[in-house]
Amino acid sequence: MKALIFAAGLGERMRPLTDTTPKPLLPVGGEPLIVWHLRKLAAVGIHDVVINTSWLAKRFPEILGDGSQFGMHLEYTYEGPTPLETGGGMWHALPLLGRERISEEPFIAINGDIWTDYDFAKLPRDPIGDAHLVMVDNPEHNARGDFTLLRNGQLLSATPHPDEVAETGDPGMRLTFSGIGVYRPSLFDDWRRIIGDAPGAREKQPRFKLAPLLRAAMNCNAVTGERHASQWTDVGTPERLEILNQSVLLNE
Repeated sequence: MKALIFAAGLGERMRPLTDTTPKPLLPVGGEPLIVWHLRKLAAVGIHDVVINTSWLAKRFPEILGDGSQFGMHLEYTYEGPTPLETGGGMWHALPLLGRERISEEPFIAINGDIWTDYDFAKLPRDPIGDAHLVMVDNPEHNARGDFTLLRNGQLLSATPHPDEVAETGDPGMRLTFSGIGVYRPSLFDDWRRIIGDAPGAREKQPRFKLAPLLRAAMNCNAVTGERHASQWTDVGTPERLEILNQSVLLNE
């Protein structure tokens, strides 16, 4: 099994910290944020990782090298000066995420700008549907959440209808997507129809978000999930980064 780490964002809300350093390379507890992911992936036997890049792309191989220092092999994809978003970035990286160029092997994908104590060993190597997502309790900056997790592990794009709740007795939990998931390439089987004429979708290197594909798969009962109720941070602002650093250093 291989893994993809999203690291192509421009980090605009993190400036001036990201003027010279991509957000996933900002230090947390004394080492780059992305290195926490690499060490955790290596610990559960993931030795082939693809990192997508855009802003300050050369800084990644300069600092991370070929991955040998982590006991793994790293490959880098460059998306150009404008990132391809999560959907386009994953689509662009698909040829590198299986043993063959056209593969249906599941792979892990992780946002490079999060920090968590989630145990990657819990991720399913063979998800039931097109994707399995790790969900977390809603932070202040995303109080409404993203998707609804039912007790049976199914993820819904919307809250259940009152009639469904009355029938099943399961209102579900509205939670936030953590940025950690396992995916099958089949998630992209109908992506052009789902994305339609969204800006960037018709370019030579398509640029589009992953969320519409996930919602479409959820409507076909093809996405499962789990709740991680422990530590997780979306490092989206310098203030959150500072709070995270204080917490990590305090617990060392």
